[in-house]
Amino acid sequence: MPTRDSLGGIVHTYQRYDPVAVPPPRPAQTDLASAAMEHMLEFGDLDELEFTPEQLADAIVLDPEQIRGLGPSLDAVKRKLEEMRRRILEQYDAETARTRARREFHQAAARASPPATHREAFERAVREEQLRRLERLWYAQQNEQSRFAADLVKLSDQLGTTYQLDELVTKWTFTGREKLSIDAALAVKEELEEIERLLKQLEEARQNARVVLIDMEALGQFLEAGELDDLERLRNQVEQAIQEAAARQGLERGKKGLELTPKALRTFQGKLLERIFTDLEASRTGRHDVGVTGDGAVELVPTRPYEFGDSVAHMDIPGSLVNAMLRQAGEPGGGGGRLRLEARDIEVHKTRNSPKCATTVVLDMSGSMRYGGLYVDVKKMALALQGLVQREFPGDALQFIEMYSFAKPRPAGEIVKLLPKPVTIFDSVVRLRADMADPRIAESDVPPHFTNIQHSLQLSRQFLARQDTPNRQVILITDGLPTAHFEGSELYLLYPPHRRTEEATLREAEACRREGITINLFLLAGWSQSRADIQFAYRLAETAKGRVFFTAGRDLDRFVVWDYLARRRSILG
Repeated sequence: MPTRDSLGGIVHTYQRYDPVAVPPPRPAQTDLASAAMEHMLEFGDLDELEFTPEQLADAIVLDPEQIRGLGPSLDAVKRKLEEMRRRILEQYDAETARTRARREFHQAAARASPPATHREAFERAVREEQLRRLERLWYAQQNEQSRFAADLVKLSDQLGTTYQLDELVTKWTFTGREKLSIDAALAVKEELEEIERLLKQLEEARQNARVVLIDMEALGQFLEAGELDDLERLRNQVEQAIQEAAARQGLERGKKGLELTPKALRTFQGKLLERIFTDLEASRTGRHDVGVTGDGAVELVPTRPYEFGDSVAHMDIPGSLVNAMLRQAGEPGGGGGRLRLEARDIEVHKTRNSPKCATTVVLDMSGSMRYGGLYVDVKKMALALQGLVQREFPGDALQFIEMYSFAKPRPAGEIVKLLPKPVTIFDSVVRLRADMADPRIAESDVPPHFTNIQHSLQLSRQFLARQDTPNRQVILITDGLPTAHFEGSELYLLYPPHRRTEEATLREAEACRREGITINLFLLAGWSQSRADIQFAYRLAETAKGRVFFTAGRDLDRFVVWDYLARRRSILG
């Protein structure tokens, strides 16, 4: 009876399919859009991003069958290069050049006059032919202009030449009789290396259609003009196919280089949500349905008898007609004649109400968010949440607010460009006040890297007050205590965090609670987080009757989106 050990290593060959020769129907592709989005999240733009031809060819996988017949046979070009390599190896004898180079090196070393202090080390380096020892001897010379120092430079160059000829003889097998000089042998080595490099490029192009990586200028030394022109046309066709494939991922070449299209953003959001909900794959399919029925717009499968006031738009026509036929069939006379539909026959679908939810997301972009790349995780969360709401809950209202020394509403399209504010004050104690009603003071005059939670909650409350739904919440993401607040038109910047700022922030949280706005505070673990930060988070959540979550930045998107869905379920339930 076969066992697991005896079955190990068996390879099955299936008829009409060779997993090596036949490529998979959909070869795996590198996600260029995600790479570009990650770059933009970190740097705020794509100015420094430029995919090399190698990266683009690696990312866009083409089937070799797509280029078959478009140009000259890659196998024919490869055979021509292999024939050139064979003729070179059958013509020359490289061993003579290597022997001559080694002999000249030792003769030059015998003519050198090393100082007594370095004689033993010099003789050992020459005897063992160690280039590194000769270099160390040169560095040990007190006078770089001495004759022995000049001799060491010449000997190092000659020994390097000997190394190259050793490589030439050991890497290729020469069978010819034509003697080569040292310079000619080095030229042959360079030519053979060029042929090997081109053969490798051709082999890769033959296997995975990476024709764009072939060095056409170098290949022109070995091909006729007509052959090279045909291959160049093939290369252009393949390059166009790669550009089209990149465009399908949401990348386009613009005037300033690589540009992201809205499709790239949707692709990236989809991948974020896919990663977030990985743990839900084994669950039942659905859209987070709940067992609440009532007057709504979403029809359910179950039906009920018609009641006065029900909308006929939800009538179950097949079920109602069946009821009418069954009723007439049971009446005296067998139900002959026309089918009459009565009120008691009508069935209507049960419906579900889908209430709206209004949410503001406060994104901390103060100076401390730069450490550990926390701002990148915050922006990923924002994109994932925006993608979820847009895809699953299009009726919800969602507003993003950038928080620093001020608070500014930001559309979803600007999220990827947000960056932490630069730190402009390095004093250990900061006590600043600015009257923003003074026309002589502009926002650019104020240090931007402080954290103004109070102003962010104030803008959130103003936005949520305009929404026609009682289900309103604030998702506040920060890494510590507030260091800025407004009192009327006066802006206070206080560091270390001051009790005056905390009291102003808690007053705004209390105003949110009175208006029925829930505050969900996500406190990120930062390098400067202290016990005071955690205590403030609890006080804010207690004042607002909200919740506080402690999480590392890399898990933030998962926590926020799961909590958003949990809140949706609690509203519906």
